[in-house]
Amino acid sequence: MLEIELKVRVDSLDLLRQNLKDRHAEFLGQQHEHDIYYNAPHRDFGSTDEALRVRYTKDHAVITYKVKKLPELGLKAREELNTAVESGEVFEAILDRLGFTKTAEVNKWRENYRLENASFALDRVEGLGTFAEIEIMAEDNGADATGTIIKLAKEMGISGEPILASYLELLLATR
Repeated sequence: MLEIELKVRVDSLDLLRQNLKDRHAEFLGQQHEHDIYYNAPHRDFGSTDEALRVRYTKDHAVITYKVKKLPELGLKAREELNTAVESGEVFEAILDRLGFTKTAEVNKWRENYRLENASFALDRVEGLGTFAEIEIMAEDNGADATGTIIKLAKEMGISGEPILASYLELLLATR
């Protein structure tokens, strides 16, 4: 599965939140996400455009591995593999013992919505500001998903240059 995503920096989340409510988008909840990113001892994920993270929320931990982005779609697109773990702390200890190193931590407060086949995230990211994301999971090359995302962004009043960098990359660029 490919994750196709449009991410745009926004001044305020209020208008988008209202537009989602007006379109009867399903509110899926809000949560704090604390992400800890790791780099491998055998290759530099910053150079290979990969990512490995442990995400903590209020009640669980999820491990995510992201492969190199596919720039040909014009939006942020990449394969993403996720699995829940019983203990994020134990998994982090395993990574440490295997020689993986912590790269950075990202804290965000996210509101999740669902409209049609798209997920919307309204994010407040510590140290970076506010962002809107529209995401569709695609089984094919993602061209149809890209068109749908662009159409939904216009309908919702989301404009601006798509950000292809991850929150991790944006945060590291500010250091």
